[in-house]
Amino acid sequence: MTSILYDAPGPRAKRRNMLFSVVFFVLLALLLWWIWQTMDEKGQLEWALWKPFTTSEAWTTYLLPGLADTLKAAALSMVIALPLGAILGIARMSDHRWVRIPSGAVVEFFRAIPVLLLMLFANEFYVRSTGIPSDERPLYAVVTGLVLYNASVLAEIVRAGILSLPKGQSEAAMAIGLRKGQTMSSILLPQAVTAMLPAIVSQLVVIVKDTALGGVMLGFTELLNTRSTLAANYANVIPSFIVVGVIFIILNFILTSFASWLERRLRRSKRSTGAVLGADKVDDVNAAEVGGTYGTGAGGSI
Repeated sequence: MTSILYDAPGPRAKRRNMLFSVVFFVLLALLLWWIWQTMDEKGQLEWALWKPFTTSEAWTTYLLPGLADTLKAAALSMVIALPLGAILGIARMSDHRWVRIPSGAVVEFFRAIPVLLLMLFANEFYVRSTGIPSDERPLYAVVTGLVLYNASVLAEIVRAGILSLPKGQSEAAMAIGLRKGQTMSSILLPQAVTAMLPAIVSQLVVIVKDTALGGVMLGFTELLNTRSTLAANYANVIPSFIVVGVIFIILNFILTSFASWLERRLRRSKRSTGAVLGADKVDDVNAAEVGGTYGTGAGGSI
């Protein structure tokens, strides 16, 4: 049995793949055992270091407020960056040079600058040019940096998703008299969303993780920043890193799982019924169409 991309593996290839799988899992088990032993020797597995996470104080005082700020910054960045990225991506495909060239320059400029540098520039701008309170300024700076960078990346994702569609879609729309804006909004974008969704979700995961940059450099009280305060209070640096890492994994897993569900739903909604008409049904349909045509014509002539 063969596939479009490769031949099905034979007995020798199956044995080789099984051997590689066994070796990989053995090495992985050895690595995990070594990590466990090292942590045990360093005293990082003592119950006293993990006990704070079983109490409400560590969560209500440190982790949950930091998680709330992380989600707040990520949500604001997503809500602003998604439509802005779509607008920039569509603008880069405009027939008008005065729209296409400036939007392309904006995308290339902000995509080339590290997001941390954008956060620092935004923070300095808010310090020198606005009256935003100092306790709110890190949030504004983090969201600004994330929006500018990720909107530029999302613009390229949108543009690539639209360009990946067959040219026949646009040509068919032009043939029936649709304008380019109507073609984009009614035909191209709805089809491109499904193709773009995995890449968009990957970028949203990046947004969630990059909120930690604001905690490191700007003092933004996100999850990783509050972790350092918790670790200083309870003297459990390694366990606190592990717990925060697990929280980030759960957050991103929920986000990717929701995106997978949404992608499956979109694909099912665009799928045809797949019903196959028999020869007798086809004849009935054709006869009805012919009769309706003649009837209309006869009525018209009368």
